[in-house]
Amino acid sequence: MAAQFGRRLYRGAATTAVAAVAVAALSASQAPGAPSAVVAADGDQPAAGSSTPADQGGGVSGDSPYYTDLPPLNTPAKPGGSADLPVTGPAESGIPASVLAAYKKAERTVAGTDAACRLPWQLLAAIGKVESGQARGGRVDAQGTTLSPILGPALDGNGFALIKDTDNGAYDGDRTHDRAVGPMQFIPSTWATWGQDGNGDGRKDPNNVYDAALAAGRYLCAGDRDLSAAADVDRAVLSYNHSDVYLRTVRSWFTYYNRGTHEVPDGTGALPTGPTSRNPGPSRPDGGPSSTPSPTPPPSETPKPGGSTEPTEPSEPSEPSAEPSGPAGTAKPPAPSHTPKPAPSPTHVAASLEKVSSIDDTAIAGETFEGHAGVRARSLLGGPVAKEAVTFSITGNAGVTFEGGLRTVVVVTGADGIATAPAVRAGEKTGEFQLDATARGVSRVWTFFRGTVTSRLPDTLVLTGTPKLTAVAGETFEGITIAATHKGKAVGRVPAYASVVTDGRDPDAPGQGPFWTNGAGDITRSLDELHTEADGTLKVPTFYADGAGTYVLRVATGGGATLDIELTVEAPPATTGS
Repeated sequence: MAAQFGRRLYRGAATTAVAAVAVAALSASQAPGAPSAVVAADGDQPAAGSSTPADQGGGVSGDSPYYTDLPPLNTPAKPGGSADLPVTGPAESGIPASVLAAYKKAERTVAGTDAACRLPWQLLAAIGKVESGQARGGRVDAQGTTLSPILGPALDGNGFALIKDTDNGAYDGDRTHDRAVGPMQFIPSTWATWGQDGNGDGRKDPNNVYDAALAAGRYLCAGDRDLSAAADVDRAVLSYNHSDVYLRTVRSWFTYYNRGTHEVPDGTGALPTGPTSRNPGPSRPDGGPSSTPSPTPPPSETPKPGGSTEPTEPSEPSEPSAEPSGPAGTAKPPAPSHTPKPAPSPTHVAASLEKVSSIDDTAIAGETFEGHAGVRARSLLGGPVAKEAVTFSITGNAGVTFEGGLRTVVVVTGADGIATAPAVRAGEKTGEFQLDATARGVSRVWTFFRGTVTSRLPDTLVLTGTPKLTAVAGETFEGITIAATHKGKAVGRVPAYASVVTDGRDPDAPGQGPFWTNGAGDITRSLDELHTEADGTLKVPTFYADGAGTYVLRVATGGGATLDIELTVEAPPATTGS
């Protein structure tokens, strides 16, 4: 079966002896061999109950297809270099401007938060080439969003994994099954966890090349990977799609782009011409959302006169089939190798997680939760498991993130088996959220707690401006404005209360101090339906001076902040008879 699949896969590139030899040379020089090591499940953090290990049957792409074109023999003329070439060069080395900018921006962004990963943009370019032909040759708008959707086939179990709908069709338009979406081919359930806002427009869109490239970069860097090391590159690529052939194809383009590339205008990139392939591994269990990006070919594009292109409907590749041997003298491409994986030691794989530290279950909007979430990974034998990738994720209240703005982080356990998550920060939105942790081999998601973000409440009230605090009996007090703040920040939309302190006097009787009137014209010396404005200001409604003397106007808000303002009421001037 492996040999038959190999003939089908490279049929387009092996029609002559020269092409076959080129394929063999690329495979021999760039492929790292069969993935014999267990691939760490340090990719996506799925929902509870889904299957997660990236090294179990079917790969991690849902068995979706991908482009199998290989780089040409006339590689860019900068062997061993990664600098850009001039604006001319082999067509295949040209990367559309917006797509290339997205890869480089993702490299810079990841370097700022995970420098140890050493993500090279050329690896993103190699995966983008295999997944979507660089967003169909760079058919994107000025913001980097594809001009038309790039969708894979329905993952309905018919030659692919069976992944039932997880997004109600929001991303892929399919309310029955999931489909891979966008230039980096994420399935919706994976995008829900790994999605990023790479272009700063406030949205996380898998159809946007900046968003998708940054998400792919963070995914490839999951765990403690160092992508300057060949072994970690292999693990990262295999976590994207667990296929030896996929690895060799991506590796070929990675090497090619490392030798040099150049920028071409959007929409003019070289389109894939060869066949597509699907991972021949078994499908995922019924209904289990894939835990990683799901690569698949985009719809093909048919050139029109004048150089314009229009997308055609996506087509699914045919099933791998046996083919008769070629004529004598025709070289056969190498079949993918499959080395059995060694069984992981039960002392080196986490079988359970135990909570060792937590954080407060409430915090005020905009504040950082006290404490840190931490777990210890234990093996089947009960001992601590070191170097295990633990994924912490936050769901629920969209304003809650880990320090740095991420909602999913991967932390590697130390020698004591403990992984500690970064601090958790509340946003401005109030409501509940959930913090989970999981690891490869652990059959269930560990839920820390359901936390709550509460409204920010004032800790200080200050009188602002120069209001008139003295009035003659029968006149009014006006323009009294107060600023409500919490740690120097304005606090809006919080309830407030105002009253005139009566010190035992009848609060409803005339002549007992300043007062307001209600809708019926009755005297009242307290108001309890006030609120601060959005900017934290509170304007005390106009009220009347009454009863000569000195009084206190007390203003209080939720959270216990109070302010006493001294008022003086003067007696009206004496009148003389005529």
